[in-house]
Amino acid sequence: MATQYFTYKGVLFPSQDYSPETLDYIENQFQVRDDDVFNITYPKSGTNWMVEILSLIRCDGDPSWVRSVLNWDRAPWIESKQRLEVALKYPSPRLLTSHLPLQLFPRSFQGSRAKVIYTLRSPKDVLTSLYHFSKALRLYKDPGPVDALLQHFLSGSLSFGSWFDHVAGWLGLQGQENFFYITYEELQQDLRGSVGRICHFLGKELSEQQISSVVENASFQTMRENQMSNGSQLSDTIMDHQKGQFLRKGVCGDWKNLLSEEQSRRVDAMYRERMQGLGITFPWD
Repeated sequence: MATQYFTYKGVLFPSQDYSPETLDYIENQFQVRDDDVFNITYPKSGTNWMVEILSLIRCDGDPSWVRSVLNWDRAPWIESKQRLEVALKYPSPRLLTSHLPLQLFPRSFQGSRAKVIYTLRSPKDVLTSLYHFSKALRLYKDPGPVDALLQHFLSGSLSFGSWFDHVAGWLGLQGQENFFYITYEELQQDLRGSVGRICHFLGKELSEQQISSVVENASFQTMRENQMSNGSQLSDTIMDHQKGQFLRKGVCGDWKNLLSEEQSRRVDAMYRERMQGLGITFPWD
């Protein structure tokens, strides 16, 4: 849980890097451009992995950009007080990142040709990653017992709101030609094929050799060794590097090492109740 929270239109945000004024500006005044590409996720769903993939695709697989510019400058968060300024100065075409639920996203997106890539991940793995990340990120208080965090997760009383609402809201755009979704699990199972699908959505043609370079340089191990991507440049005021790593494991199914059978069943029950109307089958189903 955040050290200090505020609520904006029913959704919680950490006070350290967000403000009602910034969120209001993003929702009502931020001007989306037709050539913008948005990397959108619920927290801990593969945000930084997708930043790396999109950065490499943009540079035709050439890794020099991802090795020389910090990932949060390559694809700044629009809702962050600190990163918004970078986003506004970013020359077109912009690569932008957001954790915002659809209802708080810039209204100017409606009717634009800007493209959204939405990455989602198994809710149990999101919860597990959030549990470990919360111990190190100073935006959040220590999550305490797993069951306490689980309770907040199921009730939606977390930063950026309910996972269930977030996913259902954004996936309501499926079928629109400027919206593409992919799962963390698909990226894990077939990164090369996933990169090909993302390129097709972006209208970007890469050679087999260029795709190979994207895959190689977006691997977990390569990202972990890249100081522009591994979070090592985050200041101690933001992250306690003694308590955790920005890139921890990069695996699927780690929830089995954290959640009890009873806790897993509680997530399953909520998942069945909230997600059945989507009509989508995911890799974790």
